[in-house]
Amino acid sequence: MAKDAKLEELEKRSMGSLLLSYSLPAIVGMVATSVYNIVDAIYVGQWCGALAIAGMALVFPVMNLTVAVGTLVGLGSAATASIALGQGKFDRAHRVLGHCVMLSTLLGVTVGWLLIPWLREILMVFGAEGKALEPAYDFMLVIMWGFPVSSTFMNLNHLMRASGYPRKAMVSLIISMVVNVVIAPILICWWDWGMTGAALATVVAQAVGMVWVMRHFAGAGHVLHFQSGIYALQTRLVRRICTVGLPPCLLNIVGCIVVMFFNQRFLQFDGEMGVGAYGVVNRVLFLFVMVVLGITQGLQPIAGYNLGIGNYRRVRRVLFLAICWASVITFLGAAIMEIFAERVVRLFVSAQDTDSARLIELATLGTRLMGICFVFVGSQIVIGNFFQAIGRPVMSIFLNLTRQLFFLIPALWLLPQWLGEPGVWLSQTTADFLSAFFGFTVLLTFLHRVFPHRNATLDAPVAEEPVNEYT
Repeated sequence: MAKDAKLEELEKRSMGSLLLSYSLPAIVGMVATSVYNIVDAIYVGQWCGALAIAGMALVFPVMNLTVAVGTLVGLGSAATASIALGQGKFDRAHRVLGHCVMLSTLLGVTVGWLLIPWLREILMVFGAEGKALEPAYDFMLVIMWGFPVSSTFMNLNHLMRASGYPRKAMVSLIISMVVNVVIAPILICWWDWGMTGAALATVVAQAVGMVWVMRHFAGAGHVLHFQSGIYALQTRLVRRICTVGLPPCLLNIVGCIVVMFFNQRFLQFDGEMGVGAYGVVNRVLFLFVMVVLGITQGLQPIAGYNLGIGNYRRVRRVLFLAICWASVITFLGAAIMEIFAERVVRLFVSAQDTDSARLIELATLGTRLMGICFVFVGSQIVIGNFFQAIGRPVMSIFLNLTRQLFFLIPALWLLPQWLGEPGVWLSQTTADFLSAFFGFTVLLTFLHRVFPHRNATLDAPVAEEPVNEYT
């Protein structure tokens, strides 16, 4: 089968232009996702009050847990399909598409629906208590029912981007964002459904996005498309997809545990308002993180495909270009966080709410403290995702778990004992700096060993392991 033009540009187009063309749609799509999460929080904060904001902060780790299951399949399928397409194994890439559909549906039902009877207990484990428990439960109940839809939508969207259609993947997320932004105020305020309305707006928006993505893969003229014989699950391919997708999955799971520790620390010092402040800061930070994740999603098909054809020079080049771009983004984010912290925080809180003053004070302090080393976050995200993109899940898992388990959790335990409440915020800052330094050390060691020559290509292979390892 002849190479599709979408695939041929991955090995011939200039790297800066190529990364921009793949990253920009992903960035727009990821920012769109972040924007409707922020808009939801603004709507809830303005119309439902500070306690509702605290409730949304308490469901954040539980939502991340469901996202973790999705990334196991979605990003694992995207990376596996990219490498298969680079090696010209189109039948294998189509089977990955079929597996993505089946696994997304199965895991969506299993994780979403079967855990509903224990939802209150799960929320309490993650710190939900008192008056904030009920709004958290109302929001998360709807999200759990809609999880099969959201899982299928997001995972197929990853695969659409990996198969050479980044702009379409961007459009699907923009469509979902617009639907959410339009119907959320209707459901939250005009129909007075509160937190239930906010969650329902999210699920409906993702259902519309899923229809858009399914229509794409129904077209036989695309690189990957639905066809008979690709849906029967094969143990080896399931294992491969889940292995490659395991690093971002574990990152999200560990992130849930970390947020649980954060919530407990903030409850200890400031109660529910501390948790709400952390939720606000998380959403502000998440906007810039999503831009960086858009860059890594642009990196993924380029690095995976060129690894598949053995062009190691282009693999190195796209990596360092992505690191530079990501670092610029997080530098701008850090500057904005330091200069405009209070103005940003006030967007999330109603001036009429009696609890607003304390929440604004805490969130403003947290935004500035966490912004100190935020500039280092971009590079560490790119490095971790690079190893996942080239089929090195163990390295990616190692870096991600090192950051959370070896740096962040110990800092979160020690610094509050020495510094009080500011130590909770500074634990994240400390972990950002240490993990970035460690990540660069690991990356440079790896590149020196596996890709030692700057001009290495398929004609001059330098990898110690054969490319067949990645099949």
